Amino acid sequence: MFLKCRKLLKISCISNFKKYIHKYIFNMEKAYLRHLEGGDQFELALKYSNEALKINRQFNFNRRLSESIESFTSRVATNVEKMMVKKTKKRKKEETSDKVAPKIDVVVLLNDAEVSKDAQCKDIFQSGNDVTLKIMDKQFKIIVNSPWIVTLSLPVSILAGFPTYPSKFESVYTNKDLSQFVWSKSKDEKNWSIVGQDYIFSPSNEDINSYIKLTCTPKNEAFEGPTVECISVCRVEANPGLCPFEVRHQFTNKRAKENEIRVVTYNILADLYCDSDYTRTHLHPYCPPYALEIDYRKQLILKEIIGYNSDIICLQEVDKKVFKYDLKPVLGHLGYGSNFYTKGNEVAEGLALFYSREKFSLLEDLSQRLVFSEKISTDIIFADIWEKISKNENLAKRILDRSTTLQVNVLESKNRNEILVVANTHLYFHPDADHIRLLHGGLAIRYLEHFINSLKEKMTSKRISLIFCGDFNSVPSCGIYKLYTNGEVPKNFIDYESSKYKDELVEGVELKQPFKLASACGTPKYTNYTSGFSDCLDYIFYETDNLEVSQVVPLPSHEEVTANVALPSVVFPSDHIALVSDLKWLD
Repeated sequence: MFLKCRKLLKISCISNFKKYIHKYIFNMEKAYLRHLEGGDQFELALKYSNEALKINRQFNFNRRLSESIESFTSRVATNVEKMMVKKTKKRKKEETSDKVAPKIDVVVLLNDAEVSKDAQCKDIFQSGNDVTLKIMDKQFKIIVNSPWIVTLSLPVSILAGFPTYPSKFESVYTNKDLSQFVWSKSKDEKNWSIVGQDYIFSPSNEDINSYIKLTCTPKNEAFEGPTVECISVCRVEANPGLCPFEVRHQFTNKRAKENEIRVVTYNILADLYCDSDYTRTHLHPYCPPYALEIDYRKQLILKEIIGYNSDIICLQEVDKKVFKYDLKPVLGHLGYGSNFYTKGNEVAEGLALFYSREKFSLLEDLSQRLVFSEKISTDIIFADIWEKISKNENLAKRILDRSTTLQVNVLESKNRNEILVVANTHLYFHPDADHIRLLHGGLAIRYLEHFINSLKEKMTSKRISLIFCGDFNSVPSCGIYKLYTNGEVPKNFIDYESSKYKDELVEGVELKQPFKLASACGTPKYTNYTSGFSDCLDYIFYETDNLEVSQVVPLPSHEEVTANVALPSVVFPSDHIALVSDLKWLD
């Protein structure tokens, strides 16, 4: 029944797609002018009213800054006159009136003095100038480059008890934190009642079956722009019930202590790999199709992440659009800074870091993106490994074809004399690619060794520590775990020999690393659970010299994970389970 209702709602959403178009609500006494970037054009918008002729019309002009004021006012007069003539003819027909449309007089005033008709628009329409547009007896104060909303839309899926926010909010000259957001609900789209006043709104069960309207007034430090409103294309739906991550939130309802860091690593399952017939029919046939849709899943993902109250969040399989329109604006509103890198080979998903701006600053000029295939043959720190790999043509080609990427973020503590290097990666998933993963894992840790040594030379007064998160696609018995926790992997380790690709044997490579690392959450039975596979693939590695574990948030029970066969499901938005741990600084 729930699935049937969702299908009907989706059909309704498509038939009402026109509601996606937001509408402007203009102040009658203002005209809004904005220069278009990188060109000679400007846009002017205003609402003109004339009670006698029953005119209440929005006008939009697109003109050139290089044209004269005379040319501009002439165009305004022509457009207004056309509307008045049309209205006058209509009234004559309806009332047998002999009234004629009045002559349109349009002038531009600068500091209350009429501007010469020979003046150019670019010299008059400048930010800071006191400019007035007079159309007959109406005067409009021209606000140059006022806050302006370009796009505003709402999600096509809204669940009670889950965060709702603009699915798209694009603006210019706007400070989102100063802008006003008002949420209203209505059963009939006529009678509206206010239910929220923030960028993020969580509908209650009382809002189920209601449409949602968002009214936004963009603002900046100096001006207020025209208000925009849009109405949801669908009604608020009932949520799927208690999600297992909400039980985990009981351990994270408060922020970590001042001397602790709460860290999350989570593969959120990119829509890029989820939105296909193959996924729905072969990979996750047990999951209802609507629960695989990103519009449904991202509500669960955000509620889950927000509830962990983390200081550092490392995400894998992050779609570029999801980062831009969902994760970054919502978590940014809640006090998180961010950094995002796509994988190599122009893959449309990648790695994202979010960090508490209250505790950390991101040193952007030091943070790095390393695509292994782009650096392995050219960077001197990998020369000895590449020398051995390059002798095997098939192995070298396989390595160079991969898009695997390492994200390296440098965070500076705001209340301690500490630097954190937070690395994030997602290694190759193929079942017969232990040798590829081990090589990538070795390249990653070697790069981090050189990177951190370089930082220590520059920042002699700071203590520098490593936290390495990710979906390593490697179980604890594999070489990567041994390399990171034991410090080395011998040349003859079994991972170097692929069971399928015999011609890709890795020979002569011995990997070592100097860090004393441990897995903050240990080695759970599984962090990835599907109908065809389950095991521990995700880790939060940390330096035991400088940090210790003070809390590990328990994973969902096996009964919760298998209640809907496997992951993802209506209550699990990904096929992976988030790992959450509190790390404490060692003094």
